[in-house]
Amino acid sequence: MNTSPAMPIVGSTERRRAGRFAAEITAMRYVTENKAMPRGREPVGQHALSNAERQARHRTRRLTQPVAVTIRTRQPIDRRSRPRRWRDAVSELLALQAEYADWLSTLPDSLCDSPTAQALEAIVDLDLLTLAEIDPPRGYGRD
Repeated sequence: MNTSPAMPIVGSTERRRAGRFAAEITAMRYVTENKAMPRGREPVGQHALSNAERQARHRTRRLTQPVAVTIRTRQPIDRRSRPRRWRDAVSELLALQAEYADWLSTLPDSLCDSPTAQALEAIVDLDLLTLAEIDPPRGYGRD
């Protein structure tokens, strides 16, 4: 009999404990219930559809309901500073005012008393130069 210190002598009581411990590990390892994977959808009617019936149903559904495609695009982020956006907006207004002044000057005489002429005169009479003279603050103490 080999009694080396690397291989301890194991008695029958210890073997039973080791066997019980292995059984407990195995029992703990398989804690989930053994359920089979679902086998697809349940039939809608009394029996499952044949391939031809399924294909016909698919074709009629596609013909009756065209899929609406929605495309969502994001607006680009404006990374200009507020003072820069102010100056750009004022310059755009001044350019538009100049275009409306040209339109008013080329308006035929028959339309001089029309609502269009009155609206153009109101736009041309606006004093946008005061807006151009305003220098907005840079903010956060950087004035």
